[in-house]
Order: sequence, then C-alpha cells, then structure tokens
Amino acid sequence: MRAKITYLVTAAVLVVYFVLVGSRGLLLIRQGTWLTVTFGAAVLILPAIGIWFLWMNTRFVTRANQLASELEAEGGLPVDELERDQYGRILRDSADEVFARRKAETEDAPGDWRTWFRLAVAYHDARDTPRARKAMQRAIALHQARA
Repeated sequence: MRAKITYLVTAAVLVVYFVLVGSRGLLLIRQGTWLTVTFGAAVLILPAIGIWFLWMNTRFVTRANQLASELEAEGGLPVDELERDQYGRILRDSADEVFARRKAETEDAPGDWRTWFRLAVAYHDARDTPRARKAMQRAIALHQARA
C-alpha cells in the first residue's frame, strides 16, 4: 500500500510540474519573438514527453497489478522462499537459485503468461530490473493475446 501511495504522490507532483512548465512555455510563445517562440515550443516538449512517460508507466503498473490479482485468485502467485540476511535483504545465491527454477519453468511453457509473471518476479528479486520489466511486458502481452 505504501508503494501505491508513493506512486500517486509522485505522479501528482509530476503533473503539477508539467502544468507549471507548460504554462511557462505558453508564456514564452505569447511573447511573439522568434527566440521566445522557439524556446516556448522547446519547453512544451518536456511536459509532453513527461506525460507520455507517466501514462505508459501507469498503464504498465495497472496491467501488472491486474495480472497479480488474477494469479492470486488462481493461487498461482510465487511464494516468497528467498533467504534474507539480518537486515532483510535478499541473499544473492538464494535469488539466483529461485531464478534458475523460474527460468526453467518459463522455458517449459513459453506461451503461458503465468510463468512469465513469475519469471519477472524472480528477475526483480535478483535485482535485474530491465529484464524484470521485459518479462512482465511479455506476460502482459501473452495475457492480452489470450483474452
């Protein structure tokens, strides 16, 4: 729940920032000189890119949460079997062992979104965020193709 609140607060702050930057861009354009119009247009590009990025991430998180809810309802969420140190951090060897099992499971059933979801969790636990994101995108795509 704390992660959702943090995400919502961060998104709200970003939206306020985009509005402020966008208003400054419009003020520059209203000045009417070639230099201020050019700078104003350049400034308006930043909030447009930011809004697109925020939308894509929000959509990704929403879809991943939907998959998690569906998998939980089926009783297929991965069980936390990772060993941790005294500070609560996941031990690398433990994460690697679970990852190897999840990878083999995915190789046995490459068309099942559930295995890709569990592989994404294993990548995340192994601190490989880019591959975790790609695996989750694959799970989302497979789930959507099935529907």
